[in-house]
Amino acid sequence: MDEQALLGLNPNADADFRQRALAYFEQLKISQDAWQVCAEALAQSIYSDDHIKFFCFQVLEHQIKFKYSELTEVQQQLIRETLITWLQAQEARRNTLLKDTMREQCIPSLYNNSELTCQCLEVVGAYVSWIDLSLIANERFINMLLGHMSVEVLREEACDCLFEIVNKGMDPIDKTKLVESLCQVLQSAGLFSIDQEDDVDFLARFSKLVNGMGQALIASWTKLIKNGDMKSAQDTLQAIEAKVSLMLQLLIHEDDDISSNIIGFCYDYLHILKQAIMLAVMKKLTYDEEYNFENEGEDEAMFVEYRKQLKLLLDRLAQVSPELLLASVRRVFNTTLQNWQTTRFMEVEVAIRLLYMLAEALPVSHGAHFSGDVTKATALQDMMRTLVTSGVISPNLHIQLVTMAFLDHRGLRHTSPKVRSRTAYLFSRFVKSLNKQMNPFIEDVLNRIQDLLELSPPENGYQALLSSDDQLFIYETAGVLIVNSEYSAERKQALMRNLLTPLMEKFKVLLEKLMMAQDEDRQMALADCLNHAVGFASRTSKAFSNKQTVKQCGCSEVYLDCLQTFLPALSCPLQKEVLRSGVRTFLHRMIICLEEEVLPFIPSASEHMLKDCEAKDLQEFIPLINQITAKFKTQVSPFLQQMFMPLLHAIFEVLLLPAEENDQSAALEKQMLRRSYFAFLQTVTGSGMSEVIANQGAENVERVLFTVIQGAVDYPDPIAQKTCFIILSKLVELWGGKDGPVGFADFVYKHIVPACFLAPLKQTFDLADAQTVLVCITGPECIQYLQQEYLPSLQVAPEIIQEFCQALQQPDAKVFKNYLKVFFQRAKP
Repeated sequence: MDEQALLGLNPNADADFRQRALAYFEQLKISQDAWQVCAEALAQSIYSDDHIKFFCFQVLEHQIKFKYSELTEVQQQLIRETLITWLQAQEARRNTLLKDTMREQCIPSLYNNSELTCQCLEVVGAYVSWIDLSLIANERFINMLLGHMSVEVLREEACDCLFEIVNKGMDPIDKTKLVESLCQVLQSAGLFSIDQEDDVDFLARFSKLVNGMGQALIASWTKLIKNGDMKSAQDTLQAIEAKVSLMLQLLIHEDDDISSNIIGFCYDYLHILKQAIMLAVMKKLTYDEEYNFENEGEDEAMFVEYRKQLKLLLDRLAQVSPELLLASVRRVFNTTLQNWQTTRFMEVEVAIRLLYMLAEALPVSHGAHFSGDVTKATALQDMMRTLVTSGVISPNLHIQLVTMAFLDHRGLRHTSPKVRSRTAYLFSRFVKSLNKQMNPFIEDVLNRIQDLLELSPPENGYQALLSSDDQLFIYETAGVLIVNSEYSAERKQALMRNLLTPLMEKFKVLLEKLMMAQDEDRQMALADCLNHAVGFASRTSKAFSNKQTVKQCGCSEVYLDCLQTFLPALSCPLQKEVLRSGVRTFLHRMIICLEEEVLPFIPSASEHMLKDCEAKDLQEFIPLINQITAKFKTQVSPFLQQMFMPLLHAIFEVLLLPAEENDQSAALEKQMLRRSYFAFLQTVTGSGMSEVIANQGAENVERVLFTVIQGAVDYPDPIAQKTCFIILSKLVELWGGKDGPVGFADFVYKHIVPACFLAPLKQTFDLADAQTVLVCITGPECIQYLQQEYLPSLQVAPEIIQEFCQALQQPDAKVFKNYLKVFFQRAKP
């Protein structure tokens, strides 16, 4: 058709002719490209003459349908450049005329076609990511989309289009404003009332939109936090929290598609919730301006306790999200330390404390914070490097300079006693963690701490820099430096002797002064000083793990000399409790470090410690004997046989001492001593040394056995009862045969078997205790004795007796134990 013919197709033209023209185009079955060319030619020649509308509308309708398909294909094939090139090729005047005419005359007519509107929305949604922001994120376009949200046939596509707009990159503050304005309109339209909406397809799209809005707000919050805009971040966080209720409604919806579409928001919200808690903890850890460091009172003490609670919260966060905690602390730490000179002291302090807390909170194997997981190790190395090189504590780079910071006025010689005390502990950890890397500085460090190692007798009259508790860490540090050094064994021995000889010399002098002291206060002060000397020597031995390491360092002789120096204190009649406590502790360490070399000293030491002893003395002495028995077993059998009854006589003598009825302290001491006594018997029997008991004579053996029966039945102490039944069970196992002591079989029937029933039948016995000990005594004679004599004497019903005897032959101990609980419950009076 030529141009003149086409120009005849105006609204006043013959209707039949128009129908035939359109039919002709339909019959051609022309391609999409042909329609496009045809429509363009028509537009160029016709739209300049606005009396041609009808044809244009029909062609434009077809063109939109084809254009939807075409644009979708273009978007999928990523060839939008071709479309742009084609559009740019058109003349500016023609394009303006075309768009203006279409906007004014044709597009309003298309709004009534919902199918075309949906297709347009889909195309816009697909191209949002590269459309200029001002064209879509404006009041006119957004209001149009929100209007479509109230039209049932359009709202799903409108949801998707809004979702794409919300996900489009923009300034975080602008994004927050956009999302909030959308939410206000949607909420006003009633779309947040999930329970009133039955269309699950729409709700699935709406859930996706809410998910997008939530994640967009979270992304904005993260950017604002990173940029340091805390006020805007707080506003955004409030916007996020306002969506949580809606998020939960969608999450619990019975339709899985609706629920799954919101999971991303849930996950991200949990993530920022943890971040928000971490930031809050970091902020609240900071000292306020009113904190009085020089004169700490009640308020300061309360804040210290509050800090401990915050640390527990930080530890829990480390268990849940260690990577997040690491990243958060690293960001705060690096930001603060980069400008520490111009930053408030409180903020610098909390940044360094966070690094310390982080090291304690993160899981680590054997203190290896700077190895293992690469990400964690790299981050911690970076922060430690920043701390050391920042100049915040003056050292510049090397271990030596950091060590000096510990040793000079910044650490162990600081004006504040609290700083000195904390430094003593931290320096000990510092040295142990560096191990061999301290080798170049060992002798220098030992010389610098020499004055801090001095024992301060009461007559000195001056206040030492460190308390005795702090000195323990310094002695341990010195021991670690010597033992871990690369020196020869001879050199290590010489250094250890130089460390301990002053202690031994002062110990001898102070012990003589104590023996002559008349004033009780002076006696106590001297005894404490002697106790400290023994404790310091003991603490140096913590650098050794066993006898082998002591021998390798050539230090056995030095510690044997210490032992010979300290043992005479046991014979001192003054301040016995203090002196014995220190020597006992040293003996415990020497059993580990010297092993059998310490055995010749044990009988004499034990003899002295059993003289004039009280309940607490015995209670603390028995663990030493247990340690010796369990470690050396038959090696100490002669010693045990010799001191067995003297020890028991001392115990019985204290237990039989009368005490006031309301003296709870005395009652508790006796209870603890009784437990220690039974623990000793358990150690002896469990170490394969029951002959030590058997060789004490029939009368003494019987007395010991009766005390065990008494402990199992008469004392309402579950711990002691359990120990006693373990002893009885072991003795039945060892002595229950033909080779057992004479009369033991009768003792089993007359006393052990009844004890197994009398104890559980008492109201105070806990049958539900999973650790209830089962003394298994079976065999025809035993069953006959129970069935015919003992159980009837307890007035147990015959049917229960029969049932019990059948259960007693049950081969499965666990099944029988479970039955026993039922039996005793039924048999209790």
